[in-house]
Amino acid sequence: MSGRKGSPEAGISPHRAGRRRAEGRRSSRNRNAEDTANSQDTAGIANGRPASRAKRKPRRSTKEKVLWATAGCTALAVLGGAALYYRLNSNISTFDGDALSKDRPEAAAPDAQGRTPVNVLLIGSDNRGNGNSDLGGGGDGGARSDTAILLHVYADHKHAVGISIPRDSLVTIPPCKLPDGKWTKEQTNAMFNSAFSVGDTDQGNPACAQNAVEKLTNLRVDHTIVVDFNGFASMTKAVGGVEVCLPNDIHEGDLNPNLGRKGKLLFPKGKQKVEGQAALDYVRVRHGIGDGSDIGRTKRQQAFLSSLIKEVKSRGMDPTTLLPLADAATGSLTVDPGLGSAAKLLSFAMSLKDVDLHDVKFLTVPWRYEGPRVALVHPDVDQLWAALKADRTIDGQDASVPAETGSAAPDTAATPTPTPTPTPDAGAAAVKVSVLNSTGETGLGSRAAETVKGAGYTVASVGNAVGKPRGTTVVEYGTGERSAAEAVAKLFPGATVQPGARGVSVVLGHDFAAANPAATTAPSGSAAAPAPLPSSVSGAARSADDDPCANLSYG
Repeated sequence: MSGRKGSPEAGISPHRAGRRRAEGRRSSRNRNAEDTANSQDTAGIANGRPASRAKRKPRRSTKEKVLWATAGCTALAVLGGAALYYRLNSNISTFDGDALSKDRPEAAAPDAQGRTPVNVLLIGSDNRGNGNSDLGGGGDGGARSDTAILLHVYADHKHAVGISIPRDSLVTIPPCKLPDGKWTKEQTNAMFNSAFSVGDTDQGNPACAQNAVEKLTNLRVDHTIVVDFNGFASMTKAVGGVEVCLPNDIHEGDLNPNLGRKGKLLFPKGKQKVEGQAALDYVRVRHGIGDGSDIGRTKRQQAFLSSLIKEVKSRGMDPTTLLPLADAATGSLTVDPGLGSAAKLLSFAMSLKDVDLHDVKFLTVPWRYEGPRVALVHPDVDQLWAALKADRTIDGQDASVPAETGSAAPDTAATPTPTPTPTPDAGAAAVKVSVLNSTGETGLGSRAAETVKGAGYTVASVGNAVGKPRGTTVVEYGTGERSAAEAVAKLFPGATVQPGARGVSVVLGHDFAAANPAATTAPSGSAAAPAPLPSSVSGAARSADDDPCANLSYG
């Protein structure tokens, strides 16, 4: 059927035509309703009444927008922080706490203000796992402790001292737990870094290293932190590099003596900033500087850590700075169970925020060469551990005294007045004097060394004499040094002078012990103050704010 001629519906079926007419009627009704509503709104505005809000989309104020944006950013920050904490917790590895010795020193007691000192063992490990071989990690299997520092944080948490223990130091390693659960036998006269290798695993044996340090120092180690090469390199990148210094140019052949040639220049002489692989090379290089010994490398590691602490503190000791640093390290970090979470690590780091750079000290444990190895010098090393156990700073101050009352002066009540020394003469410094204690009483060698140094002479070494104890003090001399020996003998009333092997040596007898009695009994309920450290030990310490170009090598 066709529609009317000229009609728009011509040629369209009746059903479709009807549907179009219905749609047209609905459209017309909608337009009329909209016109009516608009007229009502206009009339309402003219009569002072608000327009219909149903037809308007509400607008947010600027304040609401800011609040919503702030809430959104806060939510993202919280979620991001939670994700970071989760990642940090997942990354941190802990060692078996049951592998620690059952015969451990007592934990430090809180001081009168309820504050407790903290001892932390820091280990830099060398192994082939976790990408370390690409950074110069060990060529053999297993892991080694490349660096070991015992950090003592004093009770006031305003002073700290890091004691480097040379890896070749000869020590006693107590029984340690193996991966199969068995325990080793005690080893005497063993190299210190061999403790970390007990069990021969790629993860090393941090618990055994901690056991060895506690045996050596008689100090309770509260925490142990192990960082491998990869973690170290990542941390230096996270802080944007660390300023270091070198006393001379360093080439590839210095880093790798097996190269057989000088190689390209790695580090020019002087100050520079390093990170990543370059930072790792700096703390590992040993040859081409000083006598090429591990002792010299230890000094540069102390300088590096000083600069790293300075860099972190300059950015602020807060989560904003510390969390990215922890994030960079945790994938390569192994800690004791007591530090096994991001919150615990952050809390410990934050506890150091009030330590001033000048009050962060680094020194190497008193040592001397014994063939190709390193022997610890007694009684100096014993006095060092005793000072830390008593929470005394290396200059003899009592760190348990509240800051508001000032630092206490060294406790001299229990220390005898040293023998008066003559006025130093101009040529005394050229005379090198060795002091040997033949009495068997601890601390006398250091007192005698102070007397010698006070007279202007150079103290070459302090140690214990071999053989039977002597009744009287003897000053021995080598060829051409009799007059120097006679001058030194005047410092020790009653001493005799006789020929010896070489140089000038003071061998202390019981007459010196009688003139310099041991510390008197302390008042009831208090411990006697340890003897002050020899200036040869305390004077060699580095502060974290020292010039990065100073004291970088040995020999």
